[in-house]
Amino acid sequence: MSVSRFQNIRVYWLAFIVYWGIVLFGYDTGIGGGVVAQPYFKEHFGLLLPDGSVNKKKSDEISGNVVSVLQAGAFFGALGSAPISAKIGRKWTLFAFTMFFTVGAVLQTVAGNGRGIAYIYAGRVLAGVGIGAISAVSPAFVSECSPKEVRGRITGLFQIMVAIGVMISYFVNYGIGIHIHSGTGVWRIPFGFQLVPAGILAFGLLTIKESPRWLASVGRSEEALTNLAYYRRVGPQDDGVRHELAEIEAAIQEEREARVGLGLKEAFFGKGNWPRFVIAIVIFVLQQWGGQNSVNYYAPQIFASIGYTGNANSLLAAGVYGIVKVVATMLFVFFFVESLGRKLSLFISSIGMGTLFFIVGALLKTHPPPTTPGIDPPPASKAMAAMLYIYVCFYSMGWGPLPWVYVSDIFNTRTRHFGLATASASQWLFNFILSKVTPTLVTQLGYKIFLMFGTINIAAMATFSLLIPETKGRSLEEMDIIFGSVQAENRQAQIEKQERVLDNDGASSHSGNRDQKV
Repeated sequence: MSVSRFQNIRVYWLAFIVYWGIVLFGYDTGIGGGVVAQPYFKEHFGLLLPDGSVNKKKSDEISGNVVSVLQAGAFFGALGSAPISAKIGRKWTLFAFTMFFTVGAVLQTVAGNGRGIAYIYAGRVLAGVGIGAISAVSPAFVSECSPKEVRGRITGLFQIMVAIGVMISYFVNYGIGIHIHSGTGVWRIPFGFQLVPAGILAFGLLTIKESPRWLASVGRSEEALTNLAYYRRVGPQDDGVRHELAEIEAAIQEEREARVGLGLKEAFFGKGNWPRFVIAIVIFVLQQWGGQNSVNYYAPQIFASIGYTGNANSLLAAGVYGIVKVVATMLFVFFFVESLGRKLSLFISSIGMGTLFFIVGALLKTHPPPTTPGIDPPPASKAMAAMLYIYVCFYSMGWGPLPWVYVSDIFNTRTRHFGLATASASQWLFNFILSKVTPTLVTQLGYKIFLMFGTINIAAMATFSLLIPETKGRSLEEMDIIFGSVQAENRQAQIEKQERVLDNDGASSHSGNRDQKV
């Protein structure tokens, strides 16, 4: 009983360690906007006018830069991690980029007292490179080491850990806003806290073993067998482990053969391929411009804009938003991701988000928030906050976790490498653009920013959800039929031919065994 109950304990330990990098990903994306919103930060880095009021234009520019340069670094980190990971392995790629991230975190932390905002910019770029690589390599590492019985549950933790990291960042900012009103601790504590999950990840990586699939891919089969047996808690002579390694090596060989002669022209424009790449790009353009990441990165400013005036009020409202997001994401990943289907989940998510954004925009227009700082939010502001809390529930059931799931579904073996790289680059590129312009949009558009996001949600995202094919319950091999790479009749003929070959092989084997007995 004890063996079966803890059979996969080493895989869970691997996920626990590696996903500290995903917590770090969520924390780092959420911390920047809150730090820049702190009054002392604005004062120390020269964001105030001579009369003591905030230079709104300069503040928006600095805020956009602090958040967006992380995404710019992550864009290059995600792309650069693929060849490095293929060369030196998952474990040491993660370790190297964690060290890279640590340098960036230190630069952010030591800024101030004569070291200007450039230290924060440089640190955020370096940290972004680390974050981009970690976010790309971690899920692959965990997936490659997980048995199929628990793979979905373990890999599905990715989005949950991101949400947990964002929530932690909100409450760190809230604690700073309540207890520390001046001094360099306003940014050094939240930026320095990044070193905690980074340290856990770095030291934890020394306790785990390399991916068996990567070892097999570079011809180190004996090590692959040893590590696979270690993760399965059985001996290397175990028949199940040997069969699993045989499956891994067969799949690797198939992938190599499938990519022979593959060029960029065929990958992107071959028959049935270009619609998949269009979907991979558009789905992340819409996800980024759907409004969630604007609220995610600039939650304190967003809540201040709807009436949660005063630093403590806006930061607390952002913290509650983070809690709601974590709970909603957990419920969807564990209970609903495979029951509703991709199209229906995305469609319901789009309509729900868009409707709530229109309600917030209408309330903000008809009931403008008070301008006096520190007072209790009026009922209209509380209603708008409630709408945003419900909004993130709809986001968590569709447009949060599903774009990655959908993109992973649609590409065949021959083009999957190009497809996922394109999707990752698209996600980080438009993430960068949106995070750069959001502070200016919040200032210049006011209530209209919610109407803009609502329109994108309903007119574009909901329509897109109806146009794309459903992939729930469809095998990866069926994607070629769905996207027109092969005809269903031809594929069925190939399947029947292969079945006859297998039947003949089985009959021959059976006959040979019978003759041997005789």
